[in-house]
Amino acid sequence: MPELSFAPEFDSAIPYIQRTRSYYLALGYDNPYVWAHYSNVPFTPLKKSLKASTLALITTAVPYDPSKGDQGPGAPYNAQAKFYEPYAIPSTVNPDLRIAHVGIDRKHANLSEMACWFPLNAARQAVAEQRIGNLADRFYGLPTNRSQRHTLESDAPRILQMCQVDGVDVAILVPNCPICHQSISLLARFLEEAGIPTIIIGAAKDIVEFCGVPRFVFNDFPLGNAAARPQDPQSQHIIFNLALDVLEVAPGPRTTVQSALRWSEDPRWKLDYMNIERLTKQEIESLRSEAEAARLAAKEIRQKTTGR
Repeated sequence: MPELSFAPEFDSAIPYIQRTRSYYLALGYDNPYVWAHYSNVPFTPLKKSLKASTLALITTAVPYDPSKGDQGPGAPYNAQAKFYEPYAIPSTVNPDLRIAHVGIDRKHANLSEMACWFPLNAARQAVAEQRIGNLADRFYGLPTNRSQRHTLESDAPRILQMCQVDGVDVAILVPNCPICHQSISLLARFLEEAGIPTIIIGAAKDIVEFCGVPRFVFNDFPLGNAAARPQDPQSQHIIFNLALDVLEVAPGPRTTVQSALRWSEDPRWKLDYMNIERLTKQEIESLRSEAEAARLAAKEIRQKTTGR
């Protein structure tokens, strides 16, 4: 009888909630983060065809500011580059958005190609192909807030107001780090409750589904590259159009569709991310010092920006 050819057991969606909890416990933070979790999920059907709809893009990436230090490929986490207020930028410009978040996969993700985390070109192509009516006049940036209350009570209402001013009919949201996935999930729920159909394109399946969202396209890619594979324009097109398909046909809330694209034929990249079992005692000590310094720096910037 021939031997069965199964994929390795670890070749599945990375358990980010468990990985991050174990990681920070090992660094000495003994109060595990409580992730947002809902039993009920809002769902707003499309009110008009996509061909007649105005679509908004929402990101957690930040406009590049050279005065805030290194934010390029290979740069370590840079707390100075965080933003704490929602922003809006005209969709007609070609922005330089960076992902300097603490939890992106710096070892495996491509940090030099913006299309991997912000599908603006794919959205423009969808308009040109008459798949959607048009892009909203602006795209929006959502801060990565660990405070679920602040996201729901401050940031989400401001993004909703921007969407309403711009006549947005549907929204595609793309997160990057673990907390980004939670913040974006909370925003998707908020917009949906306000009557705007949404879909998330993300890479942290457990965080998004644990929160509970209307529609979700899951790409089993490193954190920070949820929207495309590097140097692969076809993947941008496939993923974006899959999101549009799910917007059209999702039967109800908690609709998750996984794309068929693989990041690599070798799945061992999934073993590295925040895997405390693969770190030495010396590495853990070094990471503990770095994490505390970053936490204090981010706290100072947040207080100066928001007063909290």
